[in-house]
Amino acid sequence: MTPAGADGLAAIRADPAGAVLGFDFDGTLAPIVPDPAAARAHPGAAPALARLAARTAAVVVITGRPAALAVEYGGFGGIDGLVVLGQYGLERWESGELTVPEPPPGVAAARAKLPGVLAAAGAPPETFVEDKGQALAVHTRRCAEPEVALERLRGILAALAERTGLVVEPGRLVLELRPPGMDKGRALRSFVAGRSARPSAVLFAGDDLGDLAAFGAVEELRAEGVPGVTVCSGSAEVTALAERADLIVDGPEGVVEFLGALLPDS
Repeated sequence: MTPAGADGLAAIRADPAGAVLGFDFDGTLAPIVPDPAAARAHPGAAPALARLAARTAAVVVITGRPAALAVEYGGFGGIDGLVVLGQYGLERWESGELTVPEPPPGVAAARAKLPGVLAAAGAPPETFVEDKGQALAVHTRRCAEPEVALERLRGILAALAERTGLVVEPGRLVLELRPPGMDKGRALRSFVAGRSARPSAVLFAGDDLGDLAAFGAVEELRAEGVPGVTVCSGSAEVTALAERADLIVDGPEGVVEFLGALLPDS
């Protein structure tokens, strides 16, 4: 634990009722699996979040997945006080109510062009597209050489994103085409700013490159006087997050263990 992270943890424990706790989903609360549709939260994740939601100002899951899928796959439907921000903050689920904006036209254009683009790039047949409605994720995890396949597609997908007004979000053996203007850092800052009271402390736990922006938001809040903690759900696939984290734990299992110890008397 870094000194700044230790201060953030102490602030959460000193005033949990004022703390905002944020979490990524895939790779943080749920193990990474070859088929994204088969992902489910660690069995201990929902109970741990429920306990924390009852004692803190807010618990928020910020994910690139559609919010409704994260709620379903996480088993979060019955957790009072939990908010799920899907599609990097474009969607919001809270108390059973889901808010979903219309996708920008660029998503439909990219959806129509993507099969031809992948064929022209010689994408391996194991490459598959996850249609998230507001975004399109191209996965190479099932390929025989997933890293090689990902690099082969990086340039041509960037060109497609530019033509359709989207951006490319890299991740763990995935490249996602999504609308610009929102990321997990902005989602976290907006969520904090939208609350009636300034938080006593803030925490964010993630595992992938898309979570770097949320780490940046925690660092910005620290500079403004709000203690904070960044937690990396460690993996061999991504090291950039570990280099920025206050604390590294061993995957979703480690995240759940950390949550159980976060407020020892909870």
